Amino acid sequence: MIISSLRQIFRGRAPASIAGVVYAIGDIHGRRDLLLALLEKIAADDPHAASDLIFLGDYIDRGPDSAGVIDVLLSDPRIAARRPVFLKGNHEATLLAFMEDAEHGPAWSRFGGADTLVSYEVRPPRGVAGDPAAWEGVRSQLNNVLPAAHLQFLNGLVLFEERGDYFFVHAGIDPNRPVKAQGEAEYLWIRDEFLQDERRLSHVIVHGHTPEPEPVANRRRVGTDTGAYASGRLTAARIDSAGVRFLST
Repeated sequence: MIISSLRQIFRGRAPASIAGVVYAIGDIHGRRDLLLALLEKIAADDPHAASDLIFLGDYIDRGPDSAGVIDVLLSDPRIAARRPVFLKGNHEATLLAFMEDAEHGPAWSRFGGADTLVSYEVRPPRGVAGDPAAWEGVRSQLNNVLPAAHLQFLNGLVLFEERGDYFFVHAGIDPNRPVKAQGEAEYLWIRDEFLQDERRLSHVIVHGHTPEPEPVANRRRVGTDTGAYASGRLTAARIDSAGVRFLST
């Protein structure tokens, strides 16, 4: 377990405020096994379920059991007891785009979509690109087999959540614009423009999207993506009025 406190980092600025306790969970990417292990850690850390859960998106792709991850998110009582909020990640957005238009299939497949298709027992076309007719067949098959509850879950994902001085979002924000005056391009995809900027922001941004060797907590951001699908390490940030500490598998 890694422990870090924003009290030690804000340097002349009061610690960020938030009501209650929130666990923000980073990118799961098809690792149902790690999700279950992290839920055990959260339950041990908060045995009375007195906290909220905010999932930061990218539940699917790359790992071996995207369908199983969504099953857990929908059915595990340890999640339901903690008033969950589910944010949209760029991988969920791409799956939904593919379900509308098979043209998105080759690009989605290259960054992990093939693993999601297999988890729903849909075989992706052979080769990197495949022909358009083959991808249209895959799109049709996925639309037929995807459980209605999974589609409802995916369509119900939200772009951000604000809690006190913290702003929860999948990827980050454009620091040149107010946190709520942005769109999916920023909330789901931004990287360098957000990460490399050093200006103080109106909120502490809690995000995933960009894998890092260690979770990060500083006066600008809390980064939770520790590359679970490859590293075997899924991370949650526990945030309360005292600051931030991390739980990891």
